[in-house]
Amino acid sequence: MALYEHVFLARQDLTQQQVDDLVQHYKGVVEANGGKVGRVENWGLKSLTYRIKKNRKAYYTLMDLDAPAKALNEMERQQSLSEDVLRFLTVKVDAHEEGPSAMLQKRDRDERGDRGFGDRGDRPRFGDRDRGPRSFGDREGGDRGDRGPRRPREGAEGSAE
Repeated sequence: MALYEHVFLARQDLTQQQVDDLVQHYKGVVEANGGKVGRVENWGLKSLTYRIKKNRKAYYTLMDLDAPAKALNEMERQQSLSEDVLRFLTVKVDAHEEGPSAMLQKRDRDERGDRGFGDRGDRPRFGDRDRGPRSFGDREGGDRGDRGPRRPREGAEGSAE
């Protein structure tokens, strides 16, 4: 049997209990067809990058599968027919990751507030940087830096000929 990571997105108007029921249903489908479901992670309700079937948010769920192609095809077929599942993606992997996924690690870090850059008191703010001396020249039109005085273009209106 092959190893897969499967992520599906459920509608935003479902409750967490209904999402858990969907996971149990799809777990049953995989097991009935000779597969095994390993880790299941609920990543929670997250904003979508763009609207999918009039939804701006979705419940994300990750499932680690050890299943034959028949079990995977049946689960994906049922998910494509379900109105509660917006999208799904299955990726074949060589080995399942140990411990929490990168998404759960990110969420845990965000909840703790540990972002790794302190209180930002040790570096200057954007407007506080020393940019060094700047020369704008005379704003009256006299000194124009290294470009010299302004001359009218030839053939332009108002130019003296």
